[in-house]
Amino acid sequence: MRSPICAMLGIEFPLLAFSHCRDVVAAVSRAGGMGVFGAVRHTPEELREELAWIDAHAGGRPYGVDLIVPNRIAGKGQAFDGDRLIAALPEEHRSFVAGLLAQRGIDTADLDDRRADRLRFARNLDAAGAEEILDVAFSFPIRLIANALGVPPKTMLERGKAAGVPVAALVGAKEHALAQIAAGVDILVAAGGEAGGHCGEISTMVLVPEVVSVAGDTPVLAAGGIVTGGQMAAAMAMGAAGAWCGSVWLTTAEGEPDPVIKEKMLAASSRDTVRSRSRTGKHSRQLRSTWTDAWEAEGAPEPLPMPLQSLLSEPALGKVATLAQGGHDGARDLATYWVGQGVGLMTQTMSAGAVVQQFKADFVAAAERLNGLLEG
Repeated sequence: MRSPICAMLGIEFPLLAFSHCRDVVAAVSRAGGMGVFGAVRHTPEELREELAWIDAHAGGRPYGVDLIVPNRIAGKGQAFDGDRLIAALPEEHRSFVAGLLAQRGIDTADLDDRRADRLRFARNLDAAGAEEILDVAFSFPIRLIANALGVPPKTMLERGKAAGVPVAALVGAKEHALAQIAAGVDILVAAGGEAGGHCGEISTMVLVPEVVSVAGDTPVLAAGGIVTGGQMAAAMAMGAAGAWCGSVWLTTAEGEPDPVIKEKMLAASSRDTVRSRSRTGKHSRQLRSTWTDAWEAEGAPEPLPMPLQSLLSEPALGKVATLAQGGHDGARDLATYWVGQGVGLMTQTMSAGAVVQQFKADFVAAAERLNGLLEG
């Protein structure tokens, strides 16, 4: 396709797939789009293993890496200290999480041990931890590096420029886009409030043309609720150069969620998601469950800033996911995962490669419908 994204990234179809699953990343790249691997959960050693696998299975096609290095987190600018972070979790919040699980018959004795195992996420949000991840990422022939929250750190921009690797950044408002352009990013990802994971409040239909209006020569990828090629075509009709999608890969055969979560997603409507701070401390869209409802209820504690809220939620939800897979009803009710409002259109399981091909077919059909309106 004649898209600046295709020319910039060396791909055939301007569909970028954000995923924590290496199989999805490789499959989408092989199918002519670009897989972008979410690296924030991994140690440098784990990331090296994952990227080596992707490199060996992407068929020589381009792939990228996504990080989260937010501009504002608790303890930013201080030396990383995992014990200090865990000690900073208020007893009120610890008790709330323990009580929430205990009410549903889930033992909570090992939550502190599980929190210690989750410290890598917090370290990767820190500048020093992110630098370690960048060292690994740039040791592979990646064709894109993306920052999911805020302006990318200066080192990411400098290293991307030195390596000839475009740097992308997600934005949720026009003013965010202006800040990213001033910083020198190469690609803007306009992520509307329909998106799964971290997102703002402005809808994709409004946000994309707003960002395009100030982007100038910087290409814009549309994101947020996009799970079909027709939606992708609509976004490109508004000036986007392609699409960035995350949710649609979750229900694929390769997608990382457990079967219980996939079942929930396949049965969900677009109204079954909620934008909540209960998981990371920043607003992110996820499946509504008794977990998200509890954090919104009267008397619930205010979610903590990133990364402290993650140290509360992820150990608990990791245990919930394991028990849900074993048939525990209370855990199944609590189980949640990030997903956008497009989940209502995700009604069947396909391979990631087949999803790309369906996107292409839907895109062509949408383009033909538009062209038909101009005939005569």
